[in-house]
Amino acid sequence: MSRIGKLPISVPAGVTVNYDNNTHVVNVKGPKGELSQWIDPSIKYNFADGQITFEIDENSPVNIKQKQAFHGLYRSLVNNMVVGVSQGYTKVLELVGVGYRVSNQGNLVEFSLGYTHPIFIELPKEVKVETKSERNQNPIITLESCDKQLLGLICAKIRSFRMPEPYKGKGILFKGEVIRRKSGKSASAK
Repeated sequence: MSRIGKLPISVPAGVTVNYDNNTHVVNVKGPKGELSQWIDPSIKYNFADGQITFEIDENSPVNIKQKQAFHGLYRSLVNNMVVGVSQGYTKVLELVGVGYRVSNQGNLVEFSLGYTHPIFIELPKEVKVETKSERNQNPIITLESCDKQLLGLICAKIRSFRMPEPYKGKGILFKGEVIRRKSGKSASAK
């Protein structure tokens, strides 16, 4: 049995959770937004005393290894939804490199990353973006959303424009991320 799947999810005040037995969809609504997630029928959903619990349905035809994997997976997905609609998720990215710039107009973000052309990305309406450029500081992008999966996907897409490289330490990094540096060719010649 999954150790993660056994943990109950406490639902904070202001968050409503609905489960449809026919479609096996959990809807979570809170002050930051609304999310929904399909749950495999081999996992039983229970809501009592302000807590959500998940159990494995022993009678389902799915093999036991798959059911155990689903148990922890769907518990984590629903927990992320509850935390997202109540508190939200924030990711901060930093552009490290000479001449790297970022600006936004609403959800349209423009990057200047040393290429011959600027890069534009249109973010979904569920994601709030804020850019900050100060003199003698690296430009910063702050992304905020209630959907953890969507936020991680967008951060991965933005990082793919200029992946951090180990020789000069340039690229798009998460705030506080440390890149393990390499010495390059000059170290091996000695």
